[in-house]
Amino acid sequence: MLEEGPFPGSWALAAGVVSWWELRHDFVRVFPDVYLRKGCALDAGGRARAASHWAKGDGVLVGLSAAAMHGTRWLDGDTPAELAREGNCKAPFGIHQIQASIEPSECCEVDGFRVTTPARTAFDIGRRLERDRAVPILDALCAATNIPPRDIADVARHHPRLRGVRRLTEIIPLVDSGAESPPESLTRLLLIDNGLPSPTTQLVVRDRTGQFVARVDTGWADWRVAVEYDGAQHWTDPAQRAKDIDRLAALESLGWRVVRVSATLLYCRPYLVTDRVRAALHAQGATLDE
Repeated sequence: MLEEGPFPGSWALAAGVVSWWELRHDFVRVFPDVYLRKGCALDAGGRARAASHWAKGDGVLVGLSAAAMHGTRWLDGDTPAELAREGNCKAPFGIHQIQASIEPSECCEVDGFRVTTPARTAFDIGRRLERDRAVPILDALCAATNIPPRDIADVARHHPRLRGVRRLTEIIPLVDSGAESPPESLTRLLLIDNGLPSPTTQLVVRDRTGQFVARVDTGWADWRVAVEYDGAQHWTDPAQRAKDIDRLAALESLGWRVVRVSATLLYCRPYLVTDRVRAALHAQGATLDE
């Protein structure tokens, strides 16, 4: 019985688990000799596996494909797979092939597929993508693999002449695995870009007896200011809305000020976010450089 993911058609035929008729009528071709059951969709990890099947093990999954294999969330399943190979074999549409040789020490296996290590994966993503796209992905990759940013810096020191290393060195200090979504990462970058102190992610708030009250997205414990990014469910789900009201009241009773951020504020009116955060910090006694 074939699994729901992509598979090499020639292997399935040779193994007798599928017939030519079934292959043509029950499955769709993703890449040459790589098939997927009809009705199934490829996420980023599935697309990476399909690319590796096409290469017949000749190559290493890199970049976003490697990140997906390591369990990184929030990746776009429609983005072409990324594969490093030494040869010049032309890749089909949907696979971005990089002509490169990856050192064995920077490779590992995930579910039987060759991929770059988490640190090398982060290194490649950080030097190739623009900062605001790279940081949310690196936040999620570090969260999924538990690698500290210093491991990425170690790879950068090992490859000082590769393109984009200077950009990467500016990105590494901004990486924080505490972010739980790309908007949370972008909110943090917005605060830092506007001269506010670097906030702490996933702050645990306790009452005077030490009992847990809440965990906030990001903020400053010294001044009791929290910044919370609220996704759509926080505004549209009545049950979630009720929980948020109770949670906010509990935080305010302990002297916390909470600045709530929506998608509209983050992407369309970011100046309101920074103005509100700055005002909250001032009100709580923070001395900020103007």
